Amino acid sequence: MEKNLLRLVFVIAASLPLWTHAADTPRQAEVAKLGADVMPFDLKATTHIFTKTSDGGVQRVIAKDASNKVQVRLIRKHLHDIQAQFRHGDFSGPSHIHGDSMPGLQQLKTAKPGQITITYRDVEGGAELTYHTDSAELVAAFNAWFDAQLSDHGVDAMAGHQHHHGMMHGQ
Repeated sequence: MEKNLLRLVFVIAASLPLWTHAADTPRQAEVAKLGADVMPFDLKATTHIFTKTSDGGVQRVIAKDASNKVQVRLIRKHLHDIQAQFRHGDFSGPSHIHGDSMPGLQQLKTAKPGQITITYRDVEGGAELTYHTDSAELVAAFNAWFDAQLSDHGVDAMAGHQHHHGMMHGQ
């Protein structure tokens, strides 16, 4: 009896990663559908790269085909727009796509003016936003927010490599 129970536990434990991944698929499909309401570019034609840093993070969006001028233009416009929105505490885009309970989002919404610096930069094939804060609580919020985005965007997102302070982010 104990052997059968142990086998059953092993089979269930071995199948959990597959079950968890399958459960993510509907969530990622819903995020992609809602993303089309907010992001003007084709999500499947782009890659989102989220790099955590010791003082915030870097969000980079690039076209999978860097020669696709339409996608690159749409990415750059969108990141300019969200930079302006986020500077004013407007996180309605991520709320619409990911939901109000998205990890880190409530903390970012309550940041005081000047607590977060957001810098825009064109990069080859797209653009990036660099988020900087001196608040450990907001750094933790960015980390949670980036992790949630990585999960929600699935194959259309990837984690970037953390760089030392003072180096160019996302390169």
